[in-house]
Amino acid sequence: MKNSDVCAIFRQMAEIMEILGEDVYRIRAYQRAAQNIENLTEDIAAIAARGELTKIPGIGKELARKIEEILSTGTLQKYEELKKKVPPGLVELLQVPGVGPKTAKMLYEELGIESVAQLERLAREGRLKGLPGIQAKTEENILRGIGLLRSVQERRPLGLVLPMARHIVALLRERAPVSRVSLAGSIRRYRETVGDVDILAGSREPEAVMDVFIGLPVVAEVIAHGPTKSSIRTADGLQVDLRVVPEESYGAALCYFTGSKAHNIRVRELGVRRGLKINEYGVFRGEERIAGATEEEVLAAVGLPYIPPEMREDRGEIEAALEGRLPRVVDLGEIKGDCHVHSKYSDGSASLEEIAAKARRLGYEWVVVCDHSQSLKVAGGLDLAALAKKRAAIAAFNAKSRDVKLLCGAEVEIGMDGRLDYPDEVLAELDFVVAAIHTGLRQSREVQTRRLLSAINNPYVHAIAHPTGRLLGEREAYALDLEAIFKAAQATGTLLEINAYYKRLDLNDIHCRAAAEKGVKFAIGSDAHLLDQMDFLELGVGVARRGWLGPEQVINTLGYRELLVTLGRKGNSWLNK
Repeated sequence: MKNSDVCAIFRQMAEIMEILGEDVYRIRAYQRAAQNIENLTEDIAAIAARGELTKIPGIGKELARKIEEILSTGTLQKYEELKKKVPPGLVELLQVPGVGPKTAKMLYEELGIESVAQLERLAREGRLKGLPGIQAKTEENILRGIGLLRSVQERRPLGLVLPMARHIVALLRERAPVSRVSLAGSIRRYRETVGDVDILAGSREPEAVMDVFIGLPVVAEVIAHGPTKSSIRTADGLQVDLRVVPEESYGAALCYFTGSKAHNIRVRELGVRRGLKINEYGVFRGEERIAGATEEEVLAAVGLPYIPPEMREDRGEIEAALEGRLPRVVDLGEIKGDCHVHSKYSDGSASLEEIAAKARRLGYEWVVVCDHSQSLKVAGGLDLAALAKKRAAIAAFNAKSRDVKLLCGAEVEIGMDGRLDYPDEVLAELDFVVAAIHTGLRQSREVQTRRLLSAINNPYVHAIAHPTGRLLGEREAYALDLEAIFKAAQATGTLLEINAYYKRLDLNDIHCRAAAEKGVKFAIGSDAHLLDQMDFLELGVGVARRGWLGPEQVINTLGYRELLVTLGRKGNSWLNK
């Protein structure tokens, strides 16, 4: 897919233009275009071939022509001209989270810094202090940003990797002589970031499968080519490893290559106690293979029930399984709605009708349309008049719709003093209120905790959006007393959101499990601003499963009527039982 190439060029153009002090609206246009292209689930080249580039939000005729130029030539003349106007090292510095164009320019002009390695060395030596706007704390933030940059270079967000991985699996099913083919590794466990993609296939013709694999159209480089194992690299640098095993070993190999390593070690230890040897080829007693065709029979051989892949992290799942207390985790098929979708009323791209149509295709009964509140003007926050108009439109839609229903929600800003962006009498009229922090992210632990506690204790707030504020590879979570947040959420019946947008996945799996142990319930929201982003809800379900959450702990499993009753009065029995 060429999406990442176009995104990279547009983002760097915006950054260089900002360094040069060019028009802010043109800068934002490139930034918005890059964001929307990055979130596409389809190859932009295919969209261009249909002549539908201008249907992408934020892409007009001028940007569409630029995209076509990138697709045909691999670059953009305007981009090449811009690069000549700034030292090459400035663009590299801009990759560090927290280093903006003005800071990068200042660092270059004052100290001649034009590489991340140079920046890291001088920051560690304390030689940045004293520069305009640079203090000891700033140096610490820069070093953390460099660490974040390196982590994201090593591993990619699951939401970006999963579509390509599934595409390759689909191609193998279609073109290769395979009886079975599955994703394995961390991607199957729904880890929030992925290094390489592991694929397992079952076949009696492994060499024929390998020939198909290395010849797929997504292959940019063949790293290794063997009779049962091959590795390729895609055009955007993603490594994909394929292993082929006979059908009788498929279950054992799937267990082995799914991992995690720590989980596999525990399973093998159980086997040793029973006089068994377990590897990717099967379960053996001496030379006799006694299991291996399915994962279920491999686990049963050591006295375990089936353990969902998302739980295989050696975080107590082995003990729970042996003691008969392994929970039944929520399944994607049980999800009946999305708790957080933006519409054209604020910064979303879709109309109410389009959101409902997408929900219908996903098999949902309902969607909460949560647009930003009035103070977040950069995101088109709704003033009271616009909010009233939206409420009326949703009521009119629901009166006509016989299947999918929409709930009128709002993503309401929490101010620095903990006050909410709408008065209580307005909040009381909304179906669903999710309170959020988007500003003042560097406040102290005490301030941030106090802000969230104030929202949690408001009787009209149903949920807290992306509670820790982190962005994978871009921004760390803000300082927060999570124990206090969990305790207050449970006491007041306030839901905590699992924001399923691939850069957030917030709360994460560890925090979900900790909160659930204190009796907290959850709302999963895609936070979609484009229709395709509603598909990200699956990632939120993956987080919930990794956090051991059952369907009774996730409000998305409720039908529309039951949901309305549940939300009608905060702190009701469902949220507190």
